[in-house]
Amino acid sequence: MTNSSIKKSFTRPCKLCSGRAFYFTETHNRLYYKCASCTLIFLDPNHYVSPKKEQTRYETHNNDVTDIRYQKFVLPITAAVESRFASTSIGLDYGCGTGPVATYVLQNKGFKNIKLYDPYFEPHEEYLTSNTYDFIICCEVMEHFYEPFKEFKRLSRLLTSGGVLYCKTKLFSDKQNAKDFEKWHYKNDETHVCFYNEKNLAFIAQEFGLKLDKKDNQLISFIA
Repeated sequence: MTNSSIKKSFTRPCKLCSGRAFYFTETHNRLYYKCASCTLIFLDPNHYVSPKKEQTRYETHNNDVTDIRYQKFVLPITAAVESRFASTSIGLDYGCGTGPVATYVLQNKGFKNIKLYDPYFEPHEEYLTSNTYDFIICCEVMEHFYEPFKEFKRLSRLLTSGGVLYCKTKLFSDKQNAKDFEKWHYKNDETHVCFYNEKNLAFIAQEFGLKLDKKDNQLISFIA
């Protein structure tokens, strides 16, 4: 049996639903699987970058919170928070990175009760155990989840009743094939390890008792 045949017959448990995931494609010397059940596409863990390299990669991001272009990028989330919640509401910016621009924008509009969490740059574990939140911001973060089931389980438990988890990521349609994926720029970031579509977003909502509201591939809201 050729190495290619071995790869294509190899399976892994899905990182999200624990179903069987099969070889999807290999590109840029990285191997990807696709779940036969929820259709999540995820990177083979053997190709994860080291924590040090991952942190260095994040530190190179130009996350200037005063950059108007960056503020416009997070506008779908900040506008949604403003339209739904009072400025006294309690929020969490999860995976905020080195430049928590959504928090910066909202604080300038009177939202003063927003906690920051990031495993590298704001490692406040206590915010994940002793608090609940009216809204949680997860902007360009969910594609970095090594264990998406555990992450969404944690996030759903951190929401108050009626609270909202606001996510932003690029989706890869289940109607697209491996060739489309190989041409897709979003997978080229070596810290992007999970790729979602409407089917697995619906799984997340159902599994954790949330209501899914998706708008124009720009904003994904999970409502508790």
